[in-house]
Amino acid sequence: MKNKQINLYSDTQSLPPPGMREAMAAAEVGDEQQRLDPSVNQLCERIAELLGKEEAVFLPSGTMCNQIALAVHCEAGDEIIADESAHVINYEAGGLAVFAGAMVRPLRGERGIFSATQLDQGIRKQSLYGGSFHEPRPKLVVVEQTSNRGGGSIWPLDTLQEVSDVARKHGLTLHMDGARLMNAVIASGVAAKAYTSLVDTAWLDLSKGLGCPVGGVLAGSSEFIHAAWRWKHRLGGAMRQAGILAAAGTWALDHHVQRLADDHANAQYMAELLREIDGITVVNDDVPTNLVFFDVANSGQSAAALSDSLAEHGIRIGAIDHRRMRAVTHVDIDRDDIKNACSMIQALVN
Repeated sequence: MKNKQINLYSDTQSLPPPGMREAMAAAEVGDEQQRLDPSVNQLCERIAELLGKEEAVFLPSGTMCNQIALAVHCEAGDEIIADESAHVINYEAGGLAVFAGAMVRPLRGERGIFSATQLDQGIRKQSLYGGSFHEPRPKLVVVEQTSNRGGGSIWPLDTLQEVSDVARKHGLTLHMDGARLMNAVIASGVAAKAYTSLVDTAWLDLSKGLGCPVGGVLAGSSEFIHAAWRWKHRLGGAMRQAGILAAAGTWALDHHVQRLADDHANAQYMAELLREIDGITVVNDDVPTNLVFFDVANSGQSAAALSDSLAEHGIRIGAIDHRRMRAVTHVDIDRDDIKNACSMIQALVN
């Protein structure tokens, strides 16, 4: 029997379990482009309610959720304000320039979370209030919950409220990249709609911690979703009998939300084991959710070299840059996997 592959590269690597596959096979379907797929409609209604928004639309990926939101909110030449580590800036192939035609104003927050003061100072007020035609016009503020590059850090509700207040004061729109929103919900005990009530639009990823094979759901006002549908068609996002995929999302909401606490506990356990290995430094003092960043510079190996060596032993952990690596716990990772991965890291660096 082959040894189990331990895939800590991302929570997108999880495989749909038997119960989810059964729900997908049994899904009632129709043409979702014509709003005739009952499984898609059910999922969208449920997530709209979960996030406290009027309507929602099912999309193939989280990146498409973000890019459609930015395109609807912005006109060419507008400025998007986000933390410098944000996914929309670093990991979406420059899509905000292509689809929204927008500029970016990056803020240097703490672990992906910027303050209301930073936002206020970053808003080009002369341009916003008509005093200058030389600068781009601020239009949209983006927050990422949880922050990926921030090590799975959670936006505190109070901080998000303060940021929202500043944005509203200056007439700016807010969008939440909710790729790991439910991780924040489980770790903090704060309801999803408490977070999303402070932004205009938000989306929930199905293919990360919730363990689905495909998809994200973007939510907002009815007017916003109407405009989002046009972009969905424009980007080729119509999926026809997509209820097969949407059924996985509904099943995951029933079975995979509360268990995110297990992923968080496993990530914290991994951080504890890594701290005991000479040459390895866990980047952040705390590991609030399911992301563990660690520095291998003192091990005598580069992150890429260690990643390649681990892969030869059936363990996948990604290199973020020359010295840092990221491990992500998910539904397919258990305590034994964490022990075995850390034991191999120790063997390879010592």
